[in-house]
Amino acid sequence: MTYSLQLYTVRTPLEADLPGTIARVAELGFTKVEPYNFVATADELAKAFAENGITAPSGHAPLLSADQDEIFAAANKLGITTVIDPFVPADRWQSAEDIQKIADGLNAAAKKGAGYGVHVGYHNHAWELESKVNGTTALEYLESLLDPELVLEVDTYWVSVGGANAVDILTSLGERVKYIHIKDGPLNNDTKAQLPAGQGEVPVWDVIGAAKHMEVGVVEFDDYAGDIFEGIAASLAFLNAGKA
Repeated sequence: MTYSLQLYTVRTPLEADLPGTIARVAELGFTKVEPYNFVATADELAKAFAENGITAPSGHAPLLSADQDEIFAAANKLGITTVIDPFVPADRWQSAEDIQKIADGLNAAAKKGAGYGVHVGYHNHAWELESKVNGTTALEYLESLLDPELVLEVDTYWVSVGGANAVDILTSLGERVKYIHIKDGPLNNDTKAQLPAGQGEVPVWDVIGAAKHMEVGVVEFDDYAGDIFEGIAASLAFLNAGKA
């Protein structure tokens, strides 16, 4: 299993010292990362990646609200082969018509991305599971509207917070899921309460086992009350130890 780190996890140290933070992530044992909003920092990230033997298979960028050509060009610079839109607000998931618009936007982005050799995906929060449309979750309804080349990155923590069973959702979405976010905690909206993998209420190994077509598992903390590098290290140690 290949593990990556979503760099949003270390956004505060990254803003203070990008090269030093990437070096520290590499020292912890990560060889892959998932950048976020990477257009502005693409040159600096590319240099830091090269110096530390880091690759970035995926990255987060606001494809539905920003310049897609800039995003895909920056992705090429960083070697990112899948760009994932990380966030569409909750009020846009309340009707079939709204979700169709999201799907249309993602499908169009995927066609543009193909010209750059880049795939396109979407990453969920809790509300795509809380909202029900046509007898299913909004996330599953979205999946039914996406062109075949689109991928999903399932945030298994937020699926659980949204009231769904992460294993069932992953099974339902099947081969569409190429990435998952691995995080843990008490399954509520208090992001400061998030915990290293294996220490909370997410059945991490069941989730990983259900993501049968996953290419990369991405470690992430939305926030953390302790030392973030210690939290990351604990998550990676748990994952590298394998299923007990």
